[in-house]
Amino acid sequence: MPLSDAAIRRVKSTEKQQKLSDGGGLFLLVHPNGSRYWRWKYRFGGKEKLLGMGIYPEVSLAKAREAREDARRLLASGVDPSEQRKATTAARTTADGEAFEVIAREWLASRPWVPNYRKKVAAWFENDVFPFIGSRRAVELKASDFLQVARRMEARDAFESAHRVMQNCGQVMRYAVATDRAERNPVADLRGALVPAPEKNHAAVVDPALLGGLLRALHAYHGTPVVQAALKLAPMLFVRPGELRHAEWGEMDLDAGLWSIPAGRMKMRQAHIVPLARQALEVLRELRDVTGHGTYVFAGGRTDARPMSEAAVLAALRVMGFDKDTVTGHGFRATARTLLDEVLGFRPDIIEHQLAHAVKDPNGRAYNRTTHLVERTRMMQEWADYLDRLRMGNVVPLRPGQAA
Repeated sequence: MPLSDAAIRRVKSTEKQQKLSDGGGLFLLVHPNGSRYWRWKYRFGGKEKLLGMGIYPEVSLAKAREAREDARRLLASGVDPSEQRKATTAARTTADGEAFEVIAREWLASRPWVPNYRKKVAAWFENDVFPFIGSRRAVELKASDFLQVARRMEARDAFESAHRVMQNCGQVMRYAVATDRAERNPVADLRGALVPAPEKNHAAVVDPALLGGLLRALHAYHGTPVVQAALKLAPMLFVRPGELRHAEWGEMDLDAGLWSIPAGRMKMRQAHIVPLARQALEVLRELRDVTGHGTYVFAGGRTDARPMSEAAVLAALRVMGFDKDTVTGHGFRATARTLLDEVLGFRPDIIEHQLAHAVKDPNGRAYNRTTHLVERTRMMQEWADYLDRLRMGNVVPLRPGQAA
């Protein structure tokens, strides 16, 4: 039950550390020497973390609860409260918060990204940017300073990463301008100065005959029921691999035939709906007998407290003889995008909606997750039917309105 000030005052220190829970992740640590520290336990990016909330009684129970609610609001918006605090502290302790690293950390803490991508961008800055220009005032940086950062990355053939890092540096400088800590964004002057990044697309099968062979192999795979189901659903649903792997039973409405993915797991931080075709529902209902007692649809092999390994589907593809230049889990999205357009004739904007890409109306407003849901539902069923036909060896597309 929740704590009270009277209950806290009654607690005596002992030889061992005591933990008094107030609920919602907030608790008070009572040390053997009598000192008492507020802590808040939360999860971010799949990892358990702790955030200090102050020392009791300087920070009262009411104040600790207020701090917890503030942190929960940050967490709900996709921001790690610990990283936000680091950025704020750095801004107060560095000369007027004008150093590039301070500004970059502020900007990073506010990005509505999925945790894995946030970690990747932070690593780029920490390894390739901060050691060279992080301590300098943003207002003093020139295009040549950023070019030198990019050249170091190009020297180790990280051409694509150099482009991405410069793109992020440009966004930091625009943020610096917006917060009156720089006059302009010099990264914009690098246009055309970087070594072009080689084109790199996820390997995908877009030839109907070859796709039919791939589908037959996927359906014939003799692995665990979880991996078997993932292999069948990956081309049918064409969501991103991480979205599929982390699917939870609580998101599945098998009666309505809908999978509702929360914004926190989507790349664009927008909630997304995946209509489930008849064939997808059959696979999921069979899998529910195996993993339905737990949280994850594709539960891990060692524990159902975590989803299956990130490499599980790729490993299965490799076992079947498909190398990385032939097909990848992410490549099923390109397969669907191409064939839904060129073979089945669906409108590109409907396809982009289902791919969870940013699509805007004529007035520049983003569509919500239910936009064109009826049409998308029809498309997903026709796509599943088309995959069945390819798997059975029929590569001739049907004319509009023709029965299967």
